[in-house]
Amino acid sequence: MCRNKVYLIGAGPGDWELISVKGLKQIRRADVILYDFLAAEELLRFAKKSAEIICVGKQDGMHLLAQRRINQLLYEKAAAGKSVVRLKGGDPFVFSRGIEEALFLRKKGIDLEIIPGITSAFAAPESFGIPLSRRGKFTSLAVLTGRKSNKEKIDAPKADTLIYLMAVANIKQVVEALVASGRSIHTRCAFIEKATTGKERITSGRLSNIIKKAEHYQVRPPAVFVVGEVIKYARLIHAEKFKNR
Repeated sequence: MCRNKVYLIGAGPGDWELISVKGLKQIRRADVILYDFLAAEELLRFAKKSAEIICVGKQDGMHLLAQRRINQLLYEKAAAGKSVVRLKGGDPFVFSRGIEEALFLRKKGIDLEIIPGITSAFAAPESFGIPLSRRGKFTSLAVLTGRKSNKEKIDAPKADTLIYLMAVANIKQVVEALVASGRSIHTRCAFIEKATTGKERITSGRLSNIIKKAEHYQVRPPAVFVVGEVIKYARLIHAEKFKNR
């Protein structure tokens, strides 16, 4: 165990068992753990009894602490000689502010280690039997943000499969961007909510009707939006998960 050090750990997409062995080892050893809402709380039971546990509460649209305060807390705890874990949902460097935390800590001279996690961008579709590619058929993939600041346009590249994170609130703009880029309104798409947990569910459709379906089924974050014909494999592999959706 290294003191005066911060471990930025990806907790994975929801199922606590999907964390890496290395990440779990550091949780067991940590003096201080700062965790997000999206990190499975089951992981906290592995912390030692003396560990200080701090919920910083970051998820889509909800922040208990400002990012600058989180940065400062990480620095203060590590500078005090603690072994500090920053536990983040998914992967710490995929559409996360982990890079901001890392740069801040390095500027302050704090030792740092990044422990990757499984991003929901990959885990969500795969948990429903949706491959992100297939040899000779679907050979390109893009992972994108469904939410941009300053009214920037949503990206809609020409990849075979598109994965949007944080797209629930902006689904209308995402669909508009996809259609404007040349995608057919008949293109398959799906929202996958709370992937790899007991509350996971899928709402599938086409670009022509996914907005209405998302409203009807009350799709809520955290959810991954998948676009592409790879979705057709889901009913072949995990038909039982679809029900009437």
